[in-house]
Amino acid sequence: MMYGNIEYARVLTKTAAFTALIAIGGWISITIPFLPLVPFTLQTLFLLLAAIVMKRYAVLPAALYLLLGICNFPVFHNGTAGIGVLLGPTGGYIIGFIPAAIIAGFFFEKSWKYSGITGVVAATIAIYTIGIAWLSVSTGMPVFAAIMIGAIPFIPGDILKSTAALMIGKRIP
Repeated sequence: MMYGNIEYARVLTKTAAFTALIAIGGWISITIPFLPLVPFTLQTLFLLLAAIVMKRYAVLPAALYLLLGICNFPVFHNGTAGIGVLLGPTGGYIIGFIPAAIIAGFFFEKSWKYSGITGVVAATIAIYTIGIAWLSVSTGMPVFAAIMIGAIPFIPGDILKSTAALMIGKRIP
């Protein structure tokens, strides 16, 4: 006989799994030599997968990931941790995970033809918008320079990660 709420258990399990995957994605990091401020990681791939699988609940692993990092667990890119990371040049991108998860989760709950593509694009734009704004503020660089350093070089990789997330997400129940 089964006791408790099975849906709650599923959400809890998926939250733990995707939080771990987002953290692991931060350890898989490449810093572009001429752009040392913003590393290329697989975190957004796992964040988008969480949105595809968990829909509106994708905000849970995103928020838990952020909370773990604030509590000095080494979950941010390259094993960094602490509030200092969020106050540094990459902090806006990490904070952008929460609205991105909410936005993507919203679109993945819809069933119209282009909701998935719209979801990953809107989520990526949310991350870029918050990340670029904070990169500009935290370093004092002009917004155009922050776009050139903190977005343009990453667009091809984000297109690949978004495509991979959509393809993989179709196969995950």
